[in-house]
Order: sequence, then structure tokens, then C-alpha cells
Amino acid sequence: MTFGLVGLLLGAAMAAPNGDIAHSARIDHRTGAVHSDYTADVQVTHQQIGTVGVGGRPSTLRCLWRAGLVVERQARHESGSTLARSFTHDKVIEGSRPGWCSAQKTAIAQEVASRNDALQARLVQLAQEDHPVLHAEIDRMHGTMQAG
Repeated sequence: MTFGLVGLLLGAAMAAPNGDIAHSARIDHRTGAVHSDYTADVQVTHQQIGTVGVGGRPSTLRCLWRAGLVVERQARHESGSTLARSFTHDKVIEGSRPGWCSAQKTAIAQEVASRNDALQARLVQLAQEDHPVLHAEIDRMHGTMQAG
């Protein structure tokens, strides 16, 4: 097996073994209540850095990894209208492990799964940050302007 990819970004992304993360919220708008559901897939990226040690020298190989969220929002206005949006947040948790990324993927996936609470908390924060966007979408949908 040839390992000529040392130092190159490995573009592989994989979903965390714990499945989807979800959050629901009710948002009050002057035109009616909106129920929004947020689901997120965890995406992990890996970057191989360092070199293989030669002639008795130690290896400097490391796998840098980063877990982010791909968020889907489905919102239903009480009028029956629906509003959907997708967005990503690339850097929720990150880490580093010695050696080849290909040999560390299982350990990285287990570490990401063990930090599910941090991922869930970030989804809730992202949902809260989405509320002004959702309000603006509802304003446009109903042809109203938000009062200052």
C-alpha cells in the first residue's frame, strides 16, 4: 500500500455513529406561531499531516479531525405554510490523534459519539441563531415588515 498522501487533506467525511441530532422550538410571530424542527447530521473531516520516520527517526504523522453539523430546518406556520432551510457549521469539536487518519477513523468516531452533549448544545445554539432568519422569512412570506 502506498502512502504518498502525507500532508494532504483527506476529503473523506463520515457521519457519526450516534445518528441524527434533533431539536424543536416554537417561535411566536405576530402572524401566528411557528413550530420548527431542526435535525443535524454530524460530518467529520480528516487531515493527514506529518511524515513517516525513516532511518530510526520517529514519525511525525498526525491526523487532525474536525466535527461539524449539517442542519436541516423544517418550520410550519400555523397558516399551514412551510419554510425549509439547510445550513452547515463546520467546527463544533476538533482533535488530533497520532498516526494515519485511515487507522484512526474508528477511534475518532467513538470520540465524536462520546461528545454528543456538545453537539446537541451547539444545535440548540444554532437553532436560536436561526430564529431571526426565520422571522424574516415569515415577514417576507406574509408581506409584512418587522417593526423596529
